[in-house]
Amino acid sequence: MLTIKRISQKTVLCCGWFCLLSLLAFASYADQINIKFAYIGNNDNSAFQGVSLGLNEANLQGQFLGQAYELDIISLDNINDVDLSAYIALFVATDSDTLSMLGQTAPGHPVFNLIADDDTLREDCLANVLHIIPSQNMKNDAIGQWLKKHPDARVEAAAWHPAFVKFAARDLNKRFRKAFAQDMDSEAWAGWAAVRMTADTVVRESITRPDEMLSYLKTNLSFDGQKGLAMNFRETGQLRQILLLVDSGKLVGEAPVRGVVKSDNVDSLGITDCPK
Repeated sequence: MLTIKRISQKTVLCCGWFCLLSLLAFASYADQINIKFAYIGNNDNSAFQGVSLGLNEANLQGQFLGQAYELDIISLDNINDVDLSAYIALFVATDSDTLSMLGQTAPGHPVFNLIADDDTLREDCLANVLHIIPSQNMKNDAIGQWLKKHPDARVEAAAWHPAFVKFAARDLNKRFRKAFAQDMDSEAWAGWAAVRMTADTVVRESITRPDEMLSYLKTNLSFDGQKGLAMNFRETGQLRQILLLVDSGKLVGEAPVRGVVKSDNVDSLGITDCPK
């Protein structure tokens, strides 16, 4: 099991606000809060890169707030030998069956789904599985809305696209490209978003226990994610969100599609409720 270590603090010259921030960081170091995440799955994909970017950003913020974030990378081969109670959240980039197993193995932990778009996972309504990546059903609904206005189009729907520039998305794309020399895609965005919504909750609510984190994320989350609309979770565990429509690699629109449904009606995408 590999560990991505906490970003170390650097000595800086004190000047004005920089001096104050440095003193605050030093003063808080003695009472530092250490938060541990687990990443489960292969780490040679864009989802892991997104998690890594989110971790770095959380640590840059945390060094002034007495918070340090660590990430353990856990392979599927030794998942049964790992004590998952040490982690505040699990970021999962693997198949649906393993994701469901982890949801049952760690019932008090947020288990973030970063890559699996299976509709059945949302229909299962596992109480602790939070789907950042949109479902296939959501993507189909987005495409269907677009085709009502553009019948001859051949589009795909995605959670993210490197040409999306509104709502500080341009800056996020630049940070990712600088870090990894490639464009951010949907799975990279999902990894980044999962880390940031968790770390932001630690900052704002002083939550450090996984069960409290899970409860807050499911009931009180309001996360922008550089999409310009506050996002939260449905009872299915799916993150409500705007989707981007892509034609031949080019960003052409957004869903909900204005003129077909209200532009903020994100519940027009995918199933909204658990089966009764």
